[in-house]
Amino acid sequence: MCDEPQQAVILIPSLEPDQRLPAYVDRLLAKGFRHVLIVDDGSPERYQPIFQSLSEKPGCTVVHHDVNRGKGVALKTGYAWIEQHLPDCTGVITADADGQHTVEDCWKLAEALRSGKRALYLGSRDFTLPDIPPKSRFGNRLTSLVFKLFYGHYLPDTQTGLRAFRREDLPFMREVEGERFEYEMNVLIACSRHHLPMVPIGIETVYENENAGTHFHPVRDSIRIYRVILGNFIRFMGSSIACFLLDNVIFTLVEHALLRPRAGVEDEIAVAVATVVARCVSAPCNFLLNRSLVFKFKGQTGRTALRYALLCIAMMVLSALGVNLLSLLGMPNVLDSLSKIVIDTLLYFVSYRLQRSWVFSDPKKEARA
Repeated sequence: MCDEPQQAVILIPSLEPDQRLPAYVDRLLAKGFRHVLIVDDGSPERYQPIFQSLSEKPGCTVVHHDVNRGKGVALKTGYAWIEQHLPDCTGVITADADGQHTVEDCWKLAEALRSGKRALYLGSRDFTLPDIPPKSRFGNRLTSLVFKLFYGHYLPDTQTGLRAFRREDLPFMREVEGERFEYEMNVLIACSRHHLPMVPIGIETVYENENAGTHFHPVRDSIRIYRVILGNFIRFMGSSIACFLLDNVIFTLVEHALLRPRAGVEDEIAVAVATVVARCVSAPCNFLLNRSLVFKFKGQTGRTALRYALLCIAMMVLSALGVNLLSLLGMPNVLDSLSKIVIDTLLYFVSYRLQRSWVFSDPKKEARA
């Protein structure tokens, strides 16, 4: 069992706060938390009296950015300060300054840290409640489904700012890319890739004045978030399209320029040879592109190349078996092409997830999982 919950630090990034923030900090300190860290993310001069009053509270520290740099940078500033100045803290709890996260829910996450398990604990709101703003309900459900599709984890609240993790994961959190709201999505993706468990914990769902106090820009920041979620897959698609074109160019050159002009080479043999030659060039190119540009893997090439080859073989076998199975179940032969398209599309998503989580996975991270 780890130290008491109050040993966890509450970290609150803040931009242009109102008087709710000092009252919130008072409640956190009264609950028993020993330290609250506020990061002023470049708020104008008229907000400085609020931060001054916060810095005068025993147990509360305020650090400042000269200009607004974004929530992601503010969190990383807080992480660096905690690493340097609070060596005895057991973990970090991040909370928002707009009143959405109750003191009791912060304590609930602090209690979860006591297990000593290395995980990212996520305060998860209930978006099925009738008083949830429709745009928030739809946006979070959609993001949860998309995250499940591409990263294999269903998280009921991907955009929660109430999170907790052990002190030993501070360096990991600082290394995650992102400067603004997209940073929090990058954290979820990084945890998925590094096999760090993500544990949803139910919390109270609070929306004050239709969430009017938030600095989240629904269009600009949503674009940033979905760019993060889909970025890898878009690069994966680009790699696939480029290698598909390369495969067809080589096939055409070999079949029509090299083999067909030669007397005695049968059409079936020309097609088979051209297919093999083209695949022997395009497949290694696809592997190298995925390794270097898509998944940015820096581990052993031999191990990943073997896994990639096995996955390619498995995908081809499953594609053929799927089409044949549908034929045995009564699918008309004229629909074979359609069924193959459907099956290969599903397998394409499976291939992406397996390449992300298995082919280009670090063995040290696998061992930790």
